[in-house]
Amino acid sequence: MLSEGEFFMIRELHQKGWSKTAIAKETGFDRKTVGKYLKSGKLPQSKSRKKRGSKLDPFKPYLLQRIQEGTTNCAVLLEEIEAMGYEGKSTILQDFVKPFRTEPKKQATIRFETPPGRQGQMDWAVNLGKFEVNGEKKMVHAFIMTLSYSRMKYVEFTTDMKLETLIKCHMNAFSYFNGIPSQILYDNMRTVVIKHSPVEIRFNRKFEDFLSYYGVVPKACKPYRAQTKGKVERLVQYLKGNFFQRRLGSTLEELNAQVRIWLDQTANKKPNDTTKEMPLERWQKEQPFLQTWGTKPLFSISQWEVREVSKDCMISYGGNRYSVPYRFSGSQVNVRLNERQELEIYYEQELIAHYPLASGKAKSIMTAAHYEGLPGTKKEQEIQNHNGLATLDSIIPDSVPTVETRPLAVYAAFEEGDSE
Repeated sequence: MLSEGEFFMIRELHQKGWSKTAIAKETGFDRKTVGKYLKSGKLPQSKSRKKRGSKLDPFKPYLLQRIQEGTTNCAVLLEEIEAMGYEGKSTILQDFVKPFRTEPKKQATIRFETPPGRQGQMDWAVNLGKFEVNGEKKMVHAFIMTLSYSRMKYVEFTTDMKLETLIKCHMNAFSYFNGIPSQILYDNMRTVVIKHSPVEIRFNRKFEDFLSYYGVVPKACKPYRAQTKGKVERLVQYLKGNFFQRRLGSTLEELNAQVRIWLDQTANKKPNDTTKEMPLERWQKEQPFLQTWGTKPLFSISQWEVREVSKDCMISYGGNRYSVPYRFSGSQVNVRLNERQELEIYYEQELIAHYPLASGKAKSIMTAAHYEGLPGTKKEQEIQNHNGLATLDSIIPDSVPTVETRPLAVYAAFEEGDSE
């Protein structure tokens, strides 16, 4: 006798265009049995006793719709139908959903436990779908970190995985945990690990400086052994199988707001299969062992770059050109984009110029004062639209002089000598 879930599965596959033979092969039932149930259009009742109604019955059309959308996570579905008024147990729901689920094959690994405060694990979940950012649809990725002892989790969605983004997300995670583990385990992502051989592990220098600033020691997994950091790998699976089974907003901002609620109300309150405790409860025990957060200024994520000043007193940045005082022509200067999206240009310790970052490409932005006193002929000092130099429209004046306005009759009087 078919279970109710198996019957609905047969009917669902038939509606999708599957043949009886294909359905029989998929479900393991005889082809004639499949044909009989499809022909009757209903699940046969046992003759011995009348089947009682289930508390789940009113919610089955909704569940079938969610299963068709791809959601088979019973924890998520239970939350949703309980909000709709379901008062039954989860076992009935699990029995109904089971035929629609495929059990993944498991690979044996050695479990690795750590004492409180010792270790965190970090990974990226990539290409999770497109969400709206400033009116444009962009692919998003998830920065994921978990504390190995407590299993306390942090997730943040981004549109890139650049070094500056990686550093910013780390600091946000430390703030969420209100503490810093003494070691963090990574796989061999290029922004973290430059070289990993049997005799040498070399980390990205700037990233290593960042971790050192907060007293963190990086540790790299062996190549092709990402399961070494199994706790965060399971979090990636949990994120995809639980959070992304929900109905989510369309923007990156909404997505990050929703994942914070999910972390606080679901992910960090669900008892862990190994520890049998909520991550939130174990984090309260672990927090005193973490390094203190918030005792020093945030690590600056502005990246310094070196530029050479051209003969026309310009440097190039982001596809545009900016002027500096002429005395630095031929020198090397350091440039960076600060937190206010302003370009700062330094010679040694001296700030010699700064500009709002120009939009677009192939523009030349010049300050008139940078050319005052430039040796040479008047013709050489003229700023023209020649050889890449800016026109007068692109010059940023230091100040605009006030010019006295006079009637035209005054000038006429000067020409006629009628002035006293």
